[in-house]
Amino acid sequence: MDEGRFKIPRSVLVVIHTPALEVLLIERADHPGFWQSVTGSIDYEQEPLPVTARREVQEETGIVDGELVDWEQDNVYEIYPSWRRRYAPGVTHNTEHVFGLLLPARVPVRLRPDEHIAHQWLPWREAAWRCFSPSNAEAILQLPERVRSE
Repeated sequence: MDEGRFKIPRSVLVVIHTPALEVLLIERADHPGFWQSVTGSIDYEQEPLPVTARREVQEETGIVDGELVDWEQDNVYEIYPSWRRRYAPGVTHNTEHVFGLLLPARVPVRLRPDEHIAHQWLPWREAAWRCFSPSNAEAILQLPERVRSE
């Protein structure tokens, strides 16, 4: 995010997984112990959500391949008070659009150390349990059903 520019309260959540339902989680640099899937806000009002999803995956993990699937699911949640300074005054909620990214197997991950400090591949139930975000955990818990329908 550029200095002086507020984040747009529309974002993506991308659950990166293998056919064996292994899920990639990354640990936030600004909040050690907070594990999550790839997330990120749109850069400009008209940025298509699939473009945002691919961009965020590449920026945060270095992954450029995989089958991106739109889960056609939106989550509206209250922005944590400690992160509201990133948004325009008065903005308290974000709309998050959920995607899955299917990879044939685990792949090497290249993190941006200013954003994330560690990664791990976990079985889907364990990954859901480890997520700090309830909407992220819920998305991962849907994974077995989502994979059957992809």
